[in-house]
Amino acid sequence: MKAMQKFTFSAALVTGALLVALSGCQKQEGPAERAGKEVDKAVEKAGQQIEKVGDSIQDAAKGERKDKP
Repeated sequence: MKAMQKFTFSAALVTGALLVALSGCQKQEGPAERAGKEVDKAVEKAGQQIEKVGDSIQDAAKGERKDKP
């Protein structure tokens, strides 16, 4: 029974050490990464606007009109 307790303790210790080691390995975001994220956001926003325009065009083609107040 002591062998099992020793193994459990060792496994917990190794797991804890790995978690500490891996959490310290996160790299910091550089300026290029931040710029890339901003570009991604801009492209996503533009895509949403294009989709809205496409929906408006389809509605107009069907004769439906949704004017903005």
